[in-house]
Amino acid sequence: MYQINRDDTTNLLSELVAIGSTYFEEDEIIDYVYNWLLDNDLKPYIHEYFDSKVTQFNGKNIISELPGDKDGPTICLNGHLDTVILCDGWTKNPKGEIEGDFLYGRGALDMKSGCAAILMAIKAFYTNHKSFGGKIITTLVSDEEGPYGLGTNALIEDGLLNNVDVSIITEPSSGFTELEFPTLCLGARGGYGLNVEFFGKSAHAATPEQGINAISEASKFINELDNIDFLKDDFLGTGNACVISIEGDGGACSVPDYAKVTLFWHIVVGESTETIVKYIKESISRAGIKAEYKISFREAPSEGSRGFMPYKVDENSESVKLFKKSVVDVCGKDAIVTSFSSIGDFNYLGTRLGSAPALVFGASGKNFHGADEYVELNSVTKTAEVLYDFLVKTLV
Repeated sequence: MYQINRDDTTNLLSELVAIGSTYFEEDEIIDYVYNWLLDNDLKPYIHEYFDSKVTQFNGKNIISELPGDKDGPTICLNGHLDTVILCDGWTKNPKGEIEGDFLYGRGALDMKSGCAAILMAIKAFYTNHKSFGGKIITTLVSDEEGPYGLGTNALIEDGLLNNVDVSIITEPSSGFTELEFPTLCLGARGGYGLNVEFFGKSAHAATPEQGINAISEASKFINELDNIDFLKDDFLGTGNACVISIEGDGGACSVPDYAKVTLFWHIVVGESTETIVKYIKESISRAGIKAEYKISFREAPSEGSRGFMPYKVDENSESVKLFKKSVVDVCGKDAIVTSFSSIGDFNYLGTRLGSAPALVFGASGKNFHGADEYVELNSVTKTAEVLYDFLVKTLV
């Protein structure tokens, strides 16, 4: 088994964590990683995209293409360099602080750990194997943490991943699932953002019976969400509907005639926007709502980025078998196989590249998206070694 230097991996990860890279503010880390790849002769280039419809965001992704000298499969290694906005409550340095096997810092777990593992793996592979079959496409993207996953969406829409045979996304699968490392996710629930608007009838607050209170109607609808009989998937579980916000205003002494409920709705395989609409209409009917209503899914930059479709990977596929063997050879034990409960770029890669499987595998740690986020450093190095071993098994 080939071993990747832990100190080098930790130093690279520390450098990445020290660079602030809130989504939509990734230029500095893009420059750093591009130059790191260039210095290590890993053939990087910048892919630029622009969302002219919703966010007006000019974004950049980094791509490294390593073609072999023989025929073989194309493997995409995918990670995002952006982080969420810095929250309150930190007691550790959000730009990086090491205590024992823990590296604290914003993005340390989600998912600069995975990006560092990818970089160390492809550096080791290309150093040791100049002759191989197939191609490695490394995609380190911007705006995964934003509302639309613009970076990976642009790669797909611009046709840069058309020939990919398998994707490995190094999101922290152990950290997210709170399961022991190594954990391999072979699928994920999907999700959509949407609004349900209610149009009532205004009246004086002294005689509310003469109106239709849109906020009260919206509240009845919200209460009915708990009674939905969601489709159950044996692997992914069930979906859910989470109320994100409710808006409405009747003025100083008036029955409100308008309310808007904003939701994020997770779904499993077999569900879609059509089933979401069906669930909503059934809930409104059960609640006996008198107000008119309108269901609208959030505006998106493109058709492909309207939402995140759920997916499952066949555990008996050749890529999964090889990856699981790499996990055993590197870690000395089987991976825990499970699914991802929420959404990410893996949904795009798992549903929009034909039949190419999308495997999620990464480090362990805690507090992602929260204060004192940390990653377990040994799991980062092991992630890199599993990637390296899988590349060798598949391409050499």
